[in-house]
Parts: sequence; structure tokens; C-alpha cells
Amino acid sequence: MSDALSSPDSHALVNRTKEQAIVSADDTKEQFLRLHLVPATKVLLPIQQVAEVLTIPVGQIVPISHMPACVMGVYNWRGEVLWMVDLGHLCGLTPYYQQTIQIAHTAVVLQGRDKASTQKSQTLGLVVDRVEDVEWCDPHVIQPLPPSTMTSELAPLLRGYWWKSDDAMLAVLEAEAIIATISKL
Repeated sequence: MSDALSSPDSHALVNRTKEQAIVSADDTKEQFLRLHLVPATKVLLPIQQVAEVLTIPVGQIVPISHMPACVMGVYNWRGEVLWMVDLGHLCGLTPYYQQTIQIAHTAVVLQGRDKASTQKSQTLGLVVDRVEDVEWCDPHVIQPLPPSTMTSELAPLLRGYWWKSDDAMLAVLEAEAIIATISKL
């Protein structure tokens, strides 16, 4: 038996088994879009809730009067009216218009459901400072965020947080919570 375990074929089998274990461990991970709400604040958004990332020239978002301050206006997206929301401002951070002036907006088109609504899916444009990268994260390691570490505006929008291997804590947002919050405004 010990000769069978030390044979070259057994080493190949062990290596294949290790590779399969790594692949199956990766199967439990989900993709998240890493973005900046303001230059120093990064968050994650589940990529399956993202329809598109847009670059919109500054004059293309049409302001609508008598709306909450975080609602920037509307944008013509593929022939449909897309409400545009300053995600950083919605989370209680510095409003987009008070940040560095840019020639274009970066927006994430979010698709989700407001669980209180009868509509199947809703689409919303989220204006952010910038979109950075895609992260792979095991959803089982996302932890609840301690209340003392977040703004009262951010708390209802969160799924939790994820400690990245480089000791960075990233808040994980939830599309349904963002849409539900906007629906209540």
C-alpha cells in the first residue's frame, strides 16, 4: 500500500485532487465591482446586480426640481429614462458636486428589485467617483458591520463588510436596499 502512495501516479492523483479542491473553492466565490464613492472610500457591489458602467458627459444628466439632494436628475439610457443618484451623497458622504470637477460622470447602472414593490425589476443609475476593478469574494465571509463604523445613511444600504487580504475593509452594498431607499425618498 505504501508503494502505491509513493508512486508517480499517486502524486498526479493528489495534485489533481488539490486542483479540484481549489476550483470548487472558487465556485463558492462571487464577483463584486469595486468602486469609489468619494476618492478615499471604496465599496463593493455584487456584479450580478450591475447592468453596465457608463461614462456620461457632464451636461447629459438633466436635473429635476424638487427632488432629494442625492437625486442628480435623469439620463436617456438606451431610450429609457434612467434616474441618476449620487451614491456617495446617499451614503452620507460628500456630495458629488462638491468634489473635484470632472468632464464626465462615471455611473453604474444597477438592476434590482424593491421587495416592497410589485414590479419585477427596477433600474437606477448610481454616479460614483470611479470604478476600479472586480473582486472575487466568498459571500460566507461577509460580516455585519459594527454600527459605530458607519453613517446612519449607509447602514440600511449594506449587506456587510469584507476584510480583503491586504487588511482593507470594504463595505458591501446591496442593490435591493439601495432601490428600496430611493423608492422611499
